[in-house]
Amino acid sequence: MLIPIEQIFTGANLFVLPFWALMIILPNWGITRKVMQSYIPFVLLAGVYIYLFVSSITPENAAALSDPKLADIARFFADETAAATGWIHFLVMDLFVGRYIYLEGQKTGIWTIHSLALCLFAGPMGLLSHILTTWIKQKFFPGSETEPTSAKISPAQQS
Repeated sequence: MLIPIEQIFTGANLFVLPFWALMIILPNWGITRKVMQSYIPFVLLAGVYIYLFVSSITPENAAALSDPKLADIARFFADETAAATGWIHFLVMDLFVGRYIYLEGQKTGIWTIHSLALCLFAGPMGLLSHILTTWIKQKFFPGSETEPTSAKISPAQQS
């Protein structure tokens, strides 16, 4: 491996933080909207994931993953490269789900900060939070439809 695994792990963790900060702190900023429309962050992280995945596969690991048993998976993730691969999987998928929540909030006007914050730390909880927030708004506040956030910003403000 050319780059030490610890540097890849740390770099991936730092790489995702600006995207989360933009969605949570500056959700209505035009630059945030442009950045979050892009697939580039996911392509880059997926590339790192594939690199680590290929680096961590041995014949034994491939056999264990093809017919997974919990003990085999635990042994697989005991290796630092495999653990970093799994962690980057979480980073990619949580950020992708966070992007979905963010874009849905921009489209519908539903408040997303709480769901995004949860998603940053525990992706499935953030997704569930967004689903419940959407359901509550539709069930209990159907007449309070808000304009999508993007409609509230003038074209001059979006730049």
